[in-house]
Amino acid sequence: MQLRRQDVLDGAIAILDEYGLADLTMRRLASSLKVQPGALYWHFPNKQTLLGAIADTILAPVEGPVAAGTWDAQIVEVARRFRDALLSHRDGAELVSATYASRLTTTHTREKFVSSALRAGMPRADAELAAHAILHYVLGQTVDEQSRMQLDSAGVLAEDASPLFEAPDASARFEFGLQLFIGGVRHRLGNRARA
Repeated sequence: MQLRRQDVLDGAIAILDEYGLADLTMRRLASSLKVQPGALYWHFPNKQTLLGAIADTILAPVEGPVAAGTWDAQIVEVARRFRDALLSHRDGAELVSATYASRLTTTHTREKFVSSALRAGMPRADAELAAHAILHYVLGQTVDEQSRMQLDSAGVLAEDASPLFEAPDASARFEFGLQLFIGGVRHRLGNRARA
């Protein structure tokens, strides 16, 4: 049976979900697919392009149309979908963050945030910066959340860990940050209107 690109991608995601990003190597992937490592390079020229394709797959649920009608509800909807997609795979936020940094993901999540900010009435330059800020807020919050979940499951979190990081729960902290962001956009728009 001939190895297909989708087989490589599915195998890589299975390793990611079971072992994590640190253990996702081309050698391990080739072994799990019962092929020589060189066979993988017919489909992905290097590991970085494979990671970009995995990131696109992880973020596919974010790509659909936005149902919310107002700019603020749109930002919240996309941010929640983004977080849910990242949490759906082990180390999803870390992997996607790395592919955003290397410009290897082709998803349009950032553009969805830009569109919502433009709808709010922000000038293009401000909308681009706002999209950058919310994108990195979601990534950072979710990297921390996934890291803490893994440390907790490994039993390495101290029992007397600071309550600062434990209460409220991760979803409540995420929602609070979203509301701060929306409030900041409203404030900025109000200042522009008064100027």
